[in-house]
Amino acid sequence: MTRTVRLAVAGVCVALLGLVAAMVAGGAATPRIIPGLPDEGTLTRWALPVSKLAMDVTGVLTVGLLLIATVLLPNDKGLLGKPSLAYVRAASWTGLVWALAAASTLVFSLSETLGTPVADVLGGNELTSYASQVPQGIALTLVVLFGTAIALFSRGAITAGASGGLLVLALVTLLPPALTGHSSSAPNHGLATTSVALHLIVLSLWVGGLLLLCVHALRGEPDLPLAAHRFSRMALWCFAGVGLSGAFSALARLTAVQELFTTSYGLIVLAKVVAFTALGVLGWWHRGRTLPALSAGKPGAFTRLAGVEGLIMLVAVGLAVALSRTAPPPLDLPVDRAFELLGYLMPPPISVANLASLWWFDLFFAVVAALLAGLYAAGAVRLARRGDGWPRSRTISWGVGVLLLVLATQSGIARYAPVLFSVHMAEHMVLSMLVPIFLVLGAPVTLALRALRPATRRGDRGPREWITTILHSRTTKVITHPAIATALFIVSTYALYFTPLFASAMEEHLGHIAMTLHFLLSGCLFFWVIIGVDPAPTKLPYFGRLLLLFVTMPFHAFFGIALMNMGTVIAAPWYDQLGRTWGDPALADQSTGGAIAWAFGEIPTLIVLLALAFQWYRDENRTAMRSDRRADARAAKVGGSGDAELDAYNDYLARLDRSDRGDRR
Repeated sequence: MTRTVRLAVAGVCVALLGLVAAMVAGGAATPRIIPGLPDEGTLTRWALPVSKLAMDVTGVLTVGLLLIATVLLPNDKGLLGKPSLAYVRAASWTGLVWALAAASTLVFSLSETLGTPVADVLGGNELTSYASQVPQGIALTLVVLFGTAIALFSRGAITAGASGGLLVLALVTLLPPALTGHSSSAPNHGLATTSVALHLIVLSLWVGGLLLLCVHALRGEPDLPLAAHRFSRMALWCFAGVGLSGAFSALARLTAVQELFTTSYGLIVLAKVVAFTALGVLGWWHRGRTLPALSAGKPGAFTRLAGVEGLIMLVAVGLAVALSRTAPPPLDLPVDRAFELLGYLMPPPISVANLASLWWFDLFFAVVAALLAGLYAAGAVRLARRGDGWPRSRTISWGVGVLLLVLATQSGIARYAPVLFSVHMAEHMVLSMLVPIFLVLGAPVTLALRALRPATRRGDRGPREWITTILHSRTTKVITHPAIATALFIVSTYALYFTPLFASAMEEHLGHIAMTLHFLLSGCLFFWVIIGVDPAPTKLPYFGRLLLLFVTMPFHAFFGIALMNMGTVIAAPWYDQLGRTWGDPALADQSTGGAIAWAFGEIPTLIVLLALAFQWYRDENRTAMRSDRRADARAAKVGGSGDAELDAYNDYLARLDRSDRGDRR
């Protein structure tokens, strides 16, 4: 038995041990069975968490295999090396086991839901209904489908771009089961859902990357020091993300500190905190001791410490599965439909003071704003330390864009937007037509290309090379085409509000995040075409940009007029369930939202016209200066004036003068 196999067996045993211990401590292993009530039986009671553990572990391994192949190991101009190809092929097998574990979890979950032994479940039609109609069943069905897709497409992936796409798909596949568990029913379900999603993504990258790094070390591969240093930089971000998301996840379910010590749920959370702390200490030891030893050609200490760290991570995975099987502490919640839908009580009547004071924390966009501000500042600081200048106007523009993003997603606007269509429309206009203008003028891609260092190995892809590759990719060329970008900016607005999509997005927190993110990204894409400073695959002449702007903006006015003239309420069931008793009726408020959409377009149009005029003026000046320099250079070579027409005219006069002198002779 090889060392890699021994490590895998030890990891499975440790994960199972953590699962069993947590289930016994949390009471899930010995539930109270009331005679006469349905009971799924001992097999389902133990097989379900084991199936979930297998699903989680194989999911993490799939992410780790694709991560090490795409990011941690070097490639040759986008082509995967031999070790990377082996890891991608292994991901096809773990993806297949992932899908099978999800199918097993689907069967045992139905057995638990119905309180029926698993043998009875397999003989009926309930399984099909559960897999296609119940949220938990649909989530597991998606894992089966996506896991199978990863298994199939991994067989033919030979480029870093293909394995990177599979890595993104694997991260997405992790989310559906967790987002239909405790998080979806938590009081503050928005915070719970976002924190669980963030927790899963960063934890799977961290755990999967470390486990595969241990395997890479045991195989004695020569690229281990490079992969370890790359993982160390990523692990620091993952450690911060796991701590942040875990804290907010517990905050969304626990109402008092003492519940950490007096409830089964809180005790398992504390056990995860202990594991997390141990991992932080080991990570610090890695950066200070073992990485320098590894660079010096001594991999033994790194392998031993990384193996211990990986085992602790697998214990944490087992604890997470047990935590999902343990009910959170009961909460004394108000019997209020609005509270169930929003995650907070119906706010008081809207006013300027309430908009300014009743802020609402949205973890997803808070993280987005923090990353946008922090990464941009880090890039500008790096240029300054290097002695390179960066225009202050671009930094100010970026800061204004991030500030507007925070105001639109965290202030009272975010609290009232799900309640009043008019406030929602104001938020929509700010996110799609104001924030993108300032972000695009900040030129983040140019800053990144100047601040990031090239890859240390020739032909390899670091962050700078990935940005360049994405800029020149076929997908980017398609979506940045003026016609496509404009269609996404305009058509998506009509498709969202004049179809059932808007009602569906309002009813789910993830749908609301997707809708808001679409506003922001479609706006950035459109204004990148119009006033973008960053390099783009397709560049319109300035007159074409001006024409595109004047053609596009009336569509928003028409959209506003259409809303003002509608006789029915968009997403009426959503607003009816909220039971708002103050303010204008829903139809009148919708008309106000249409008026906002109609009038708002003048502000961004004016800003864009000023920016476009300034860019056009500067471009003409640069063109004129380049022409003058080329003319001066030609003049220096031939001794002329540098103006071709003037030189030709002077030669003509000289010839005439010589002809006249010859005639006089």
